[in-house]
Amino acid sequence: MSDAQPADAQMPPLTVHAQYVKDLSFENPRSPHSLMEQGQPQLGLNVLVKTRQLEGSTYEVALVVEADAKTEKGEVVFVLELIYGGVFTLGDIPQEAVGPLLLIECPRLLFPFARAVVANTTREAGFPPLQIAPVDFAALYRQQLEQAGSQPVGTA
Repeated sequence: MSDAQPADAQMPPLTVHAQYVKDLSFENPRSPHSLMEQGQPQLGLNVLVKTRQLEGSTYEVALVVEADAKTEKGEVVFVLELIYGGVFTLGDIPQEAVGPLLLIECPRLLFPFARAVVANTTREAGFPPLQIAPVDFAALYRQQLEQAGSQPVGTA
């Protein structure tokens, strides 16, 4: 038996072509004072998933991570904004699987890498690495469905 696949072999349901930092911004407006403070800052974190169709069944999926830290007095310690993207091609899948693949599975594949960029950036800026807890993209997808009135979600 041969390991070669026949010419009419079905394409996998999801192909990852690339992943990349699309945009990264880090601000430490009060340095060096912010690095010498002893108190525990108040952290804010927001993670969004955006998609756009490039051509045919190829999409860009982007994780948008916004994080900030403020002192107890509300002074900004740092602000981080990251857009971490990937290019994915969907195989021959049912239409109802498009939304879950793009908004759950693709972000799940990108997240560990975006998380590492955030941790490395905050560490290189002189702060303890910001370790983002795992995100439940399935729950975010369900929430998005509820907000859309139970209409299937494709691209956002």
